[in-house]
Amino acid sequence: MPRSMSQRRPRPFDDLIAEAAAVPVDGWDFSWLAGRATEERPPWGYARAMADRMSLATAALDIQTGGGEILASVPRLPPLTVATESWPPNVVRATALLHPLGAAVVACPDEPPLPFADGAFDLVVSRHPVKAWWEEIARVLRPGGRYFSQEVGPASVFELVEYFLGPMPQEVRGSRDPERARRAATDAGLDVVDLRTASLRTEFSDIGAVVYFLRKVIWMVPGFTVERYRDQLAALHRRIETRGPFVATTTRFLIEAVKPDDPEPAT
Repeated sequence: MPRSMSQRRPRPFDDLIAEAAAVPVDGWDFSWLAGRATEERPPWGYARAMADRMSLATAALDIQTGGGEILASVPRLPPLTVATESWPPNVVRATALLHPLGAAVVACPDEPPLPFADGAFDLVVSRHPVKAWWEEIARVLRPGGRYFSQEVGPASVFELVEYFLGPMPQEVRGSRDPERARRAATDAGLDVVDLRTASLRTEFSDIGAVVYFLRKVIWMVPGFTVERYRDQLAALHRRIETRGPFVATTTRFLIEAVKPDDPEPAT
């Protein structure tokens, strides 16, 4: 008779990290973590809300699309839909996924300028951009167009980051402040019409999940490799085995901003 989950012997450390170090990390699909890590989802349902806005748009841009998974989930894409991505493996993945749906994928850096004309889009979206370049977003939006994004919030999963890197300075912990995003959007000439935040529980149930996460989300612990952090990984493995899942707090914020219509000409 198979053992119950509570009776099964834990897998060895070397097996777990070898498996997690070998699995591909291209795209933005985290399904490999099923049963190994959990993340509470924000209450606003970004993918569904983004799809609602896509259904009303005629020309849309998805910035930093990753592997294109979220954009591909939209039931009806606008007649003109373009996505940008900088990481070559993700460009390949997004192209294969989005081209059959009628969306173009443009390989470009995650920094200005966006390779599009002024006022090219009536909707710009982005899920978890590395950085929102607000002046560029405002430039490529048509008057009356909107930007809709879910972003990583301040000090997200920093319990894990600081386990490896030690205490982070306050300017780093607060660098993704949603109020700072509001001010930047306003300075770029956009009207922020919605701003919501969420603090969410995240659990890592084995050390393989930690390795996979840090290989995929490369900015959390820059330069992470199993070899470089092997001793700390081994200690964390023992901690998870004896105390249960490693718990961290994920932060997210939703921001929506509208570009004002051109003023009526004077009569």
